Amino acid sequence: MNTEFMGAINEICREKGIEKETLMEAIETALVSAYKRNFGSSQNVEVTIDRDRGDIEVYALKTVVDEIEDEASEITLEKAREIDPDYNVEDVVRFKVTPGDFGRIAAQNAKQVVVQRIREAERELIYNKYVERENELVTGVVQRIEKGRVYVSLDKAEAILLPREQMYRDHYRVNDRLVFYITEVKETTKGPQIYVSRTHPGVVKRLFEREVPEIIQGDVLIKSIAREAGSRTKISVYSDDSNIDPVGACVGRKGIRVHQIVEELNGEKIDIITWDPDPVEYIASALSPARILSVQIDELEQSARVVVPDDQLSLAIGKEGQNARLAAKLTGWKIDIKSQSQMDELENFSFLGDAVPEEEGDDDLL
Repeated sequence: MNTEFMGAINEICREKGIEKETLMEAIETALVSAYKRNFGSSQNVEVTIDRDRGDIEVYALKTVVDEIEDEASEITLEKAREIDPDYNVEDVVRFKVTPGDFGRIAAQNAKQVVVQRIREAERELIYNKYVERENELVTGVVQRIEKGRVYVSLDKAEAILLPREQMYRDHYRVNDRLVFYITEVKETTKGPQIYVSRTHPGVVKRLFEREVPEIIQGDVLIKSIAREAGSRTKISVYSDDSNIDPVGACVGRKGIRVHQIVEELNGEKIDIITWDPDPVEYIASALSPARILSVQIDELEQSARVVVPDDQLSLAIGKEGQNARLAAKLTGWKIDIKSQSQMDELENFSFLGDAVPEEEGDDDLL
């Protein structure tokens, strides 16, 4: 422990953002344990390190008492006043007991503490950096794939992409550079654990914010997103400014903006619709690209019956019901879709039912 060593500690503290006093106190605490371990001492001791020169001193501490019960930790008032007449009972007397070869032991232990504190500081810096980026996009590089988990390098940190957060269209390969959405950052005994996603609706939201300046500026608002990752997403947008076409802003000139997003998502289809405060208009738009004849809503049940031309029924429902399912999720309404022919049959059946006369003869039984 010397001025050179202290200079190195000062440099480390500056580079790693570690408080020097916190580090020095940790080294002093470690040296107390090292002294007791190496010299078999049961005394109450303290270790001090000169903050400039690095000089180390070990002191045994004894409490002043009238009658000694523990010689290792106590001293009589009479003997204490031989050292300094001002001592009184319950004062603590410090005796220098620094061993001649303690410097070598101190250097070894100090190095261990410094290494440990550097590791802790780096973990804390990584945690603080990424916990503030929860629900944000990051670019990462695939490092390895183990048991279905994808491990991603994020600038001195490692993130985990769990199987349930992976898009089925993605085929992950080592060194692939992709965009990920940070869902959670946790502190663990092994350091910060960062979890990312490719399937979260937030991926689409952040990509639109990145590609569409009007969204960042607040001129266009994203009202809702419904996503089946890797297959299709519906997103509703709105603007208070009548001079701004929110859908056009998101699509971009010649579709360049939405094309960038689709490319990032490996060809995932994206339907962009205009949000409308009128649920009839909103639901009709949400079922795009199908053409809608009518929408009847039940506000109490938060449900809607939608009628479409016969040739639009399969388009409105979508493959395996996907279009209707996403529209319902986007709007928050339960949606029942009928073709014009189905509605005609229902109305005819209802009319015939109303036309059936009541059965005769019941009055005779009364």
